[in-house]
Order: sequence, then structure tokens, then C-alpha cells
Amino acid sequence: MPHNVLMPALSPTMTEGKLTKWLKKEGDKVKAGQVLAEIETDKATMEVEAVDEGTLGKIYVPAGTDGVKVNTLIAVLLEDGESAADIKAGAAPTAAPVKTVTPANAPAAAPQKTVALVPQKDSGRIFVSPLARRLAKEKGIDLSRVQGSGPHGRIVKSDLEKQSTVIPAQAGIQPPKAASSIDAKALADAYQIPYKLIPNSGVRKVIARRLLESKQTVPHFYLSLDCELDALMKIRKELNDGATDFKLSVNDFVIKATAAALVKFPAANVSWTDDAILQYERADISVAVATPNGLITPIIKDAANKSLKEISNEMKSLAAKAKEGKLKPQEFQGGTISVSNLGMFGIREFAAIINPPQGSILAIGAGEQRPVIKDGQVKAATVMTVTMSLDHRAIDGAVGAEFLQVFKKLIEAPMSLIL
Repeated sequence: MPHNVLMPALSPTMTEGKLTKWLKKEGDKVKAGQVLAEIETDKATMEVEAVDEGTLGKIYVPAGTDGVKVNTLIAVLLEDGESAADIKAGAAPTAAPVKTVTPANAPAAAPQKTVALVPQKDSGRIFVSPLARRLAKEKGIDLSRVQGSGPHGRIVKSDLEKQSTVIPAQAGIQPPKAASSIDAKALADAYQIPYKLIPNSGVRKVIARRLLESKQTVPHFYLSLDCELDALMKIRKELNDGATDFKLSVNDFVIKATAAALVKFPAANVSWTDDAILQYERADISVAVATPNGLITPIIKDAANKSLKEISNEMKSLAAKAKEGKLKPQEFQGGTISVSNLGMFGIREFAAIINPPQGSILAIGAGEQRPVIKDGQVKAATVMTVTMSLDHRAIDGAVGAEFLQVFKKLIEAPMSLIL
């Protein structure tokens, strides 16, 4: 019987996505494991494959359609001997409709069963998607020298686009569509201000929606304190001067101190749910990284039990993958607390927005020379302001204050982070 192909949920937070491209057209034969489409999720663009074989009988959602809800009918696969006449009218599952989906126009026929697209799985000695294999052949790229960023290390199209031998204009990459008329355009026109429209990517839309929901539904409150960094800066310099395979940043110490403080004071390592407060037994630190598509937070898992060297090298690798759009879902989904550091831009202090379901986020300012009082005398010290945004449903003010005191002691006595 015909198989309904549904919009897949490629991450726990995905509710909708953009169907950017079909790799098969109506009438094409499809084998299980072949890539059917490219879908832009809330964090990245992923290739997805079919779980059944057959013929692509009808495409309901055209390429380029944005805002396609998870579980929406996007296509129908036909088994051997079936034709378009076997597609049942109105067979779409109960999911939010998409304007471009028109299943009611399909002719009535036999019952259908529903299947979903799934992320690719490994196959063969070199794990590569069919699309990437074809592009590699066209461009003469040696796949054995390409590092895959897809599920289980599979090589996907985006990996080939990073190769110096591939010219983007020749690699099948389509330029972004022109922006449609929106309220911003009318506003700019009304005030006669020169402007250009920059279409919002799917990632940017998801970021906007989640931040808005966070500020509207999470009762934020904020705590700030100053940490002196002179001892940390001294030890950091000594370690870096003697190192050959790593270079520590202040943020590496911040990540380690955050994790160690959560282990010492687990009452702050929590998330709110309506039924219960989740208190985590491990400190996984989400670290904000700016990318061309917006902010993403790769995770240093179990950071309290990793050395500063391990944290530093892992963070550099994750940040590079984030900026190239190569993070795997397990590398950015989860985390028990976030760290956002704008100190490198000279920002003295700021308050960050909580990333639900996490219960808090640390906003790290710049370390700068400030006057401090020591033994009744004014002296200069390198001081960093830390502001913690907390979900007041899960963390009381006293709990947040005690956590910050533990964090401050660790940052100001950094030998405890090394031993």
C-alpha cells in the first residue's frame, strides 16, 4: 500500500523546519537508505533518507517551503505495481497544515500506511550520502580525505562544499530567494530610509521564538558579583608558556569553575518542570558561540571531571564545527547551564537570557583593571563581573547567591581547578 512520508523531527526541540530541496522527483525509484530531501532544522541543515523503497508517487510540499510542521505529510511513496491512482485523498495525518500542501487534490484509492524520514545511518567503508558521493565524483574529490559531519560521521554535501576544489556556484548551491514583502519593508518605505532586506533563516527564526518564549514564560532574576583574576591570569600564563599542544583561555577556566561549582553546590544544577524540579548529577556546560546563522551552544559534557587542557581543546573543536554548521545534534542538545562570554569584546557586564529548559545562565564580562580596597588601601586588580540569570521557579535567590560564592572562590583560587 502507499506510504505517507512525514516531516521528520530531527531534534527534540524541532517543531517545524524548512524543506530546502528534494533530491528525488515524482516518478523516481527510491531505495531504502537513499536521500530524499534536505531539511533545515532549528540548528542545521541535514540530509534525510527513506526507510522504505518504492516510487515517489507525489510530492505535497515543494522545495523551498518554510514553516513545515513536524509530522506534516510531505510526500507519498508507492510500492511496486501501484500508481498515482492508488493514492487516497485526504490521507494526510492530523498535523498542522502547510499552505503549500494540497493532499485533497489527490484521487481516492486504497488505504495507506504512514512512515517517516529518518536521519542517515552508516553504510559501506566510507560513510557518504548518495548526493555527496555524486558531487565528489563530479568534482574529483577524494572522499577518503574528507571528514564527515553527518550522523555517525557520514559525509554529506556541506562537507564537500568546504573543500577547496569545490566552487560553490558549480556545486548546486542555490542563492537565497529574494525577500518577500514584510512589515519591515513597509515601515522603512514609510520613513524613506535606505535599507536592504536580509531574509531570516530557519535557525534565526527558531532562536527568536525560543528567546521570546523564555522572556515571556520564565521569571528571570539576576545576581552579579565581581571576581578578581590576577591569580588566574598568572597561572594561565605559566601553563601556556610551558605548553605545546594547548593554549588556555580565561573562558576555559570559567567553564571548569562553573562545572566544579555545580558539583559542589548541586542545588543550582536544576531545571523546572510543572511536576518536579530536575536536579542533575552531572555538570554539562553549554557555551554560547556566535555563528553566521545565529547563536548556538555546543556542550562540554561532564566538564567538572575534565582537565583544563581537555576543556580547551574540546571547546576549540566544537566552536570551529559550530561556525561551519557541522555540529551533530548530541553536541548541542542538552546542557545543564549555559555560559555566555562577551569579555573579548570589552563588555563590562550584561544580563543574558536563559535557554530553557536550563535553569540559569552566566554572563561573563571583560577582565579589566579596577581599583579595589585591600587592607584599607586602594590597589589595582584585574576584575571580572559575572551576572547570573536564574529561573526563580527552580532557584531561589539565596541558592543563586551561594552558588556564585562557590564560583568566585574557585575562580580566585585557580589552583583548585588544576589539581
